[in-house]
Amino acid sequence: MITLYDLKPRFQALLRPLAGALARAGVTANQVTLAAAAGSVGIGIIVAACAPARWPFLLLPAWLFLRMALNALDGMLAREFNQKSPLGAYLNELCDVISDAALYLPVAAMAPFTAAGAALVVFLATLSELAGVLGVMVGATRRYDGPMGKSDRAFVFGALGLWIGIGGDLPGWLAWLLPLVAALIALNIVNRVRRGLAEISS
Repeated sequence: MITLYDLKPRFQALLRPLAGALARAGVTANQVTLAAAAGSVGIGIIVAACAPARWPFLLLPAWLFLRMALNALDGMLAREFNQKSPLGAYLNELCDVISDAALYLPVAAMAPFTAAGAALVVFLATLSELAGVLGVMVGATRRYDGPMGKSDRAFVFGALGLWIGIGGDLPGWLAWLLPLVAALIALNIVNRVRRGLAEISS
């Protein structure tokens, strides 16, 4: 299925000169990973603490884009500058799910969205990343199949944050957005498991 993750190689190509500069400056992949997680938690706390004020939600699209850049940079530093490590692998996966939770949950403060809907998205997003990682454990590659992978979720929540931040209408029918996102993530989980198994059998 089509996912924004397919655009990652082009995004990385744009960031490669910056990755080289960071490596020469002594910045490590793990430092970038931890910075992205700390920033995500900080932004999430600010947005949630200020709700129902709308303007802080403008931080979400800006930070989600920057976070995608940081995630790409830590991967390039690890792969292309000999910084891979077992600790880095743990940090990469754990920090991703922590960051997702911190950035998705604040929307629950704005009607018609609910805490249950936001919590369901966070729960399924965590299962999705777990399903992707389990591919490696069973002998397949790390799975990034869509729909509604990490990059797609960043786009949805970034767009939502922008809409809320500029004062856009939030009609009652928009309450279905989070259940729809959750359903697509559930399909994503099925795809990751199914394609991981297919990869092994082939």
